[in-house]
Amino acid sequence: MIGVDVGGTKILAGVVGSDGAIIARREYPTPLGSEQELLDGLEAAVRELLDASVVAVGFGIPSRIDQRTGTAIGSVNIPLVDVPFRDVMGKRLGLPVALDNDANAAGIAEWRVGAGQGVDDMIMLTLGTGVGGGLILGGRPYRGSIGAGAELGHVVIVHDGVRCSCGGYGHLESYVSGKAADEAAREAFGPAADAHRLVRLANEGDPQANEILTEIGRKLGSGLGSVVNTFDPELIVIGGGFAAAGELLLGPAREVMHREALKPMQDSVKVVRAELGTSAGMIGAAFVAFEALDAA
Repeated sequence: MIGVDVGGTKILAGVVGSDGAIIARREYPTPLGSEQELLDGLEAAVRELLDASVVAVGFGIPSRIDQRTGTAIGSVNIPLVDVPFRDVMGKRLGLPVALDNDANAAGIAEWRVGAGQGVDDMIMLTLGTGVGGGLILGGRPYRGSIGAGAELGHVVIVHDGVRCSCGGYGHLESYVSGKAADEAAREAFGPAADAHRLVRLANEGDPQANEILTEIGRKLGSGLGSVVNTFDPELIVIGGGFAAAGELLLGPAREVMHREALKPMQDSVKVVRAELGTSAGMIGAAFVAFEALDAA
């Protein structure tokens, strides 16, 4: 399969075996000028990797998806709105095409060949520009009734709280994303600071940076507590670029999660960092293609 992870700044495409092994990979800047430019760029990225061994293509896109029709209903950071993506790309490429939300795809990869191997009930959260979610329930991916579920970044943790980029208020994403950390870093350390600088300062022992990350981690824990009470997972996997904060973030998150989660779930769930890094979305997109072929 070819798996394609579509982000707001780059496209990561690769040929992936059924065991998750990456056979070849390429990176490209994401064309954001228009829907047409983006679709042309995705087609070009796939065609550079195509050979006779490839039987299908999977895409992980930062979009809400109606799996009944293969439509990208709305997207974050890319120009895809109400696009029948599966049919459009299938006609362009002449191959079976599958698609999923990018965080779902990353969760599937971590479950199959990463931190969640052997687990039947797993939650994936990706902390990047936003916060994405993926669900593995009962040993299979769960997407909801039409395929647009698992938007865990939009769990409300503060009634009438900070306005989210989606237009809602008090959503988890507004408090624990890399973008939220960027804003906190600039407020504390000046306009050139960002989340990366915040983490570096905290690792160097800066007390203010540590305090900021602790507070972000505690808010993450509030969201995780609700997720645990809702889904009773064995494992929560935290990925995305901002997960590089590691235990500076996850330590406080576990503390609050255990406080908010009910027994016996609070005693059994584990929270770990993702293992596959930036390749997770691409590998997961390929697995989505395998899944679609198996179901055909």
